[in-house]
Amino acid sequence: MFEKLVAIEPVSLVPEAEQALRQYAREVVLFGDIPADDAEIAARVGDADAVLLSYTSRLTRTAMERCPNLRYVGMCCSLYSEESANVDIAYARSRGIDVRGIRDYGDRGVVEYVLWQLIAILHGLGGQPRWESLPRELTRLRAGVVGLGTSGRMIAEALHGMGADVRYFSRTRKPDAEAAGLRFQPLDALLAECEAVFTCLNKNVILLHEEQFARLGTHKILFNTSIGPAADLPALARWLDDPRNLFCCDTAGALGDPALLERSNVLCVNTSAGRTKEAFGLLSEKVLANLKAHLQGG
Repeated sequence: MFEKLVAIEPVSLVPEAEQALRQYAREVVLFGDIPADDAEIAARVGDADAVLLSYTSRLTRTAMERCPNLRYVGMCCSLYSEESANVDIAYARSRGIDVRGIRDYGDRGVVEYVLWQLIAILHGLGGQPRWESLPRELTRLRAGVVGLGTSGRMIAEALHGMGADVRYFSRTRKPDAEAAGLRFQPLDALLAECEAVFTCLNKNVILLHEEQFARLGTHKILFNTSIGPAADLPALARWLDDPRNLFCCDTAGALGDPALLERSNVLCVNTSAGRTKEAFGLLSEKVLANLKAHLQGG
């Protein structure tokens, strides 16, 4: 059991999970606002041996050096790689601090957002100008998914289930996806041939540059479902200079440059599609499972 567990900021746990934290620590402190800097983070952690944080703060070496008792960090957000994490995992490892994150908890909401926005574009719903002169079904839409992780696979399967002609690009071929009807294409071919492209990449992965936008061409729909931008921003801005191109995302973070929100061909709902009631429940389960596994030595 931990002596003291501190959530240094809001971590989106459901109330039942907040209560359950007391099964894992003798003292639990939950902060309801975001700390301003390393000094405030260190002051909040204090003598705690366990910390929880979300994606809105960074737990740096500077902060952790002031927390001598720290032995566990629970990330209540996605941990895709050490390089993209908002925790200095290398330093934590050098101190013997166990850092655990979660994955795959908000994907269903993202898929629902993509389908809603795409259908609105193709049919001209909700005040959205129609993509073509006549309403268009998803049937036979040439759709390309770049990145076949959990959310990418779910988007691809949803589109395929609606009759779209779905291709995918990934660093490695996925035989099971191809057996399910998804077709692998090299990135250049996918960009050139698909009418709608969906980048579903890990945080800090920039895959689309000037050359890729040249391949993508004009009169295309580009979705980014990643947490951060997946495109080189000057190249994206130049691509958007053509009003026939359309870019869609759920948050400004996925766009990368708030100035692009002024473009009429940028559709950003400015709401994280993955932050749903169901996602918070799943997040809570995974955070508690990580705490339990650590204390059991797993």
